[in-house]
Amino acid sequence: MNRIERVREIVDDILCDQPDVVERRCGFVHLYGVAQAAALLALQRGLDPELATVAGMLHDIDTYRTASGPDHAARSADEARRILLVAGSFAAEEMEAICAAVRHHSDKGAVHGPLDELLKDADVWQHYLYNVTLPPHEGHGQRRDALRREFSVDG
Repeated sequence: MNRIERVREIVDDILCDQPDVVERRCGFVHLYGVAQAAALLALQRGLDPELATVAGMLHDIDTYRTASGPDHAARSADEARRILLVAGSFAAEEMEAICAAVRHHSDKGAVHGPLDELLKDADVWQHYLYNVTLPPHEGHGQRRDALRREFSVDG
């Protein structure tokens, strides 16, 4: 089976187990929105779109599994590792790259590796595109503005 689809099956199962209907809906919208934004950014930047997509699907997985936010990046990185092991067929260096990106995605002010930065940008881009009339989340403004320039988006 395709690796993205295998991870998607696992993520779907986790989200479907979330008893809060609103939290479940937010999980589907946000995780798959970030995954799509990550794929687009990977294609734009010459990075691996498969790894970017998987990182996007997993970046907040523990938040939507537990409906808890504190320290969610580290917890989601741990959950991502478990999911990647269950999914199988990911090399150790691929798992490390995905889990590092997930672990760092909330630290928008620091600079990490290319996949980490791509995931941070995909997260910001999805929040922006979900409702462009809202002000950016705290700490997202500079990244959002840089993404708008990268994609020549006015407004």
